[in-house]
Amino acid sequence: MFVELMPLLASRTVLITVAKVDDKTLRVNVIPHGKADENQALTTPLTFTGPPEELDAELGKHLAGYAQTHQQTASTLAEAKATLEAAAKAAQEESKRKAEERKKATVKSPTTTAVESTSTSSSISPTPAEAAPSSTFTGTLGLFPPAPPEPASPQSQGGLAL
Repeated sequence: MFVELMPLLASRTVLITVAKVDDKTLRVNVIPHGKADENQALTTPLTFTGPPEELDAELGKHLAGYAQTHQQTASTLAEAKATLEAAAKAAQEESKRKAEERKKATVKSPTTTAVESTSTSSSISPTPAEAAPSSTFTGTLGLFPPAPPEPASPQSQGGLAL
């Protein structure tokens, strides 16, 4: 029985309790105690109930299977944890990369467009009408149609217009 427990004892403490159920039956509990940061699936207890002769004959075999299953579960959990950590790291790096790209695009796009438009228009010489500043500024910067000019008042000197 203890030979079968050795793989389980390699990484944890195991508590074994034996209780008498009735005159011909015993109950054996095998309770592995894990570390504080360990998954609770690895601390699942195992209980055997039966006559002492049967427990003598079968308990070692069942403990060996339990220890093997326990080791496989620990290995699977470790692999899953490593995979999740790698995926989380990759997602963080991807998010960081995209944020840097967006930051570069926002900083680069307004100045790039202005530089590109001036570089393309600088090769063409403006006509005198284009070079002269416009005297009719509407204050809308091309967002709205220009407002019609206000009609001239009938009186050229001050006073109220009727």
